[in-house]
Amino acid sequence: AAMAARCRLAARFHHIHGANIRLDASHTQATRVESFANGLCFSQEPLAPGQIFLVEIEEKELGWCGHLRVGLTAHDPQSLEVVPEYSLPDLVNLGDTWVFAITRNHNRVVLEGEEAQARGRPWEPFLLIERVRIPRDTLVGRSRPGRYSHILDDLYKMNVLPATARRSRIGVLYAPQPDGTADMHIVINGEDMGPSARGLPTARPLYAVIDVFASTKSVRVIPVDYGFPSLQTLCRLVIQKHIVHRLAIDGLDLPPLLKSFCQHE
Repeated sequence: AAMAARCRLAARFHHIHGANIRLDASHTQATRVESFANGLCFSQEPLAPGQIFLVEIEEKELGWCGHLRVGLTAHDPQSLEVVPEYSLPDLVNLGDTWVFAITRNHNRVVLEGEEAQARGRPWEPFLLIERVRIPRDTLVGRSRPGRYSHILDDLYKMNVLPATARRSRIGVLYAPQPDGTADMHIVINGEDMGPSARGLPTARPLYAVIDVFASTKSVRVIPVDYGFPSLQTLCRLVIQKHIVHRLAIDGLDLPPLLKSFCQHE
């Protein structure tokens, strides 16, 4: 309950941000209004251990090379004399900052001597990262029906979108370790990419870093409720698992709100 309350309060962007960023009134949407850089954003509050800061890509901009960058920093945004132009390398060069560039295909980090863990079944209700247990449904980005929606049907059935696509959901968290440090994990559409940085200090507050860079133009914070999935969510998972084509939901004898929830969320 404490984690859920903290996550709802922290699911906003900090008022300190890059020169080209504009926040909406709720501080949950960040849009880069010009150029391809100066798009740094931070979480409003430091993250708690195991708390994920999750964003959805809302808008892309053609013509730029590169995508969203995500990570953690031990620098309080208010302590920065000037918000750096780039997360990589500018913010990282300040020290105590760990940032991960999101690529089109895969971002799994496998250390030497380790094997990549198999992806959990897409219908499992929770993602487990060490002792952290996160409702998977909120973490997964989904395409929405449209003129060419059939192209993404196979991806949709597996609850997967390309990492840098519109509506893709990307999150960052840290998991404490027995030695008093922490591992940083990036989660892309419900899949843990593994520890992308180790040895993070837990004695200092850690803020999420979201760099709205290059072809990523706008992102929105997605609040995550820790706890049991709702009946509505469980119904959606069962329906999506058994239909042949997601547009067939229109023909089901279901309440209109549940149909919309199954098709578009």
